[in-house]
Amino acid sequence: MKVAVLLSGGVDSTVSALLLKEQGHEVIGLTMINFDESVAVKAKEAADSIGIKHSVIDLRQQFEDKVIKYFCNAYEKGNTPNPCVECNRFIKFGALLSAAQELGAEKVATGHYARVEYVDGRKRYLLRKGTDEKKDQSYFLYALKQEQLARTIFPLGEWTKENVRKKAVEAGLKVARERESQEICFAEDHMELLAGRVKFAPGDVVDMRGNVIGSHKGLPFYTVGQRKGLGISGGRPIYVIRIDEDSNQLIVDDEAYLFNRSLLAGPNNFIMAEKIPDKMRVMAKIRYRAQPAPATVSTDGDLVRVDFDQPQRAITAGQSVVFYQNDYVVGGGIIIKAM
Repeated sequence: MKVAVLLSGGVDSTVSALLLKEQGHEVIGLTMINFDESVAVKAKEAADSIGIKHSVIDLRQQFEDKVIKYFCNAYEKGNTPNPCVECNRFIKFGALLSAAQELGAEKVATGHYARVEYVDGRKRYLLRKGTDEKKDQSYFLYALKQEQLARTIFPLGEWTKENVRKKAVEAGLKVARERESQEICFAEDHMELLAGRVKFAPGDVVDMRGNVIGSHKGLPFYTVGQRKGLGISGGRPIYVIRIDEDSNQLIVDDEAYLFNRSLLAGPNNFIMAEKIPDKMRVMAKIRYRAQPAPATVSTDGDLVRVDFDQPQRAITAGQSVVFYQNDYVVGGGIIIKAM
């Protein structure tokens, strides 16, 4: 089978390509330029090191339209975005998948730590966590549709990061000891990026009782749960509790105010079934680094209400909530508000 590996030049995507080649597939490397052209040079070196053909596709405009503008617009509205979810949805498994098909590839592969499988009983492709719990990236993939999952391979789904590096060392790959990539691939300093792209104005910092206790430099530069960089000396730890775009106020107070038991999310995407039951028990994650927590999901039209068994800290509008049953991804959506 001809497989296009979305090659960044990092250890995960390079080992993914190597594994597929060793399995007998016809493998080509496919690299997108989304912000920094140097990634293409690095990826070409990786492709040459394992002896596969390599192609480059310039997706800077698509990335600007679908990821960077979304990123900036979310902050401008007082939300905290999740650009990796949008990149996976529209770029890696969207524009790049189309480019791979034009090159004759039947499937694409990435270095994500996740698994995809087809279940006859459901007649659906399901998404599972990667075996390496510390590296599992299924959270960022919940928005993928059936047609995207059907054409996707995750060669590292059963691998640990330690074994991936070991494989790279054994193969003599230059990327074997490479450091982990940064979280936001298109900005070393996202505050600097925002400063040149979003509208903002200074405003009041207010506590939960409505007392003005300081001023902020612009709402896009803050996020719920933030403690450092507030410029407020209250004699006790102070956290961002809420961002009020309508009044241009930053609401701060004690950490206890950060805990909420419920949230509303939408739009949502479901993988395990086209439509989930009106009520469903799940384990839910409110951000990538959060521990999954037991909750009840209730559907209300296109929206989903999530009621946690225990209050969760810093539920943040704009982030994704992802639902799991065992190691399967039920689906997920964008958090609209905490309740």
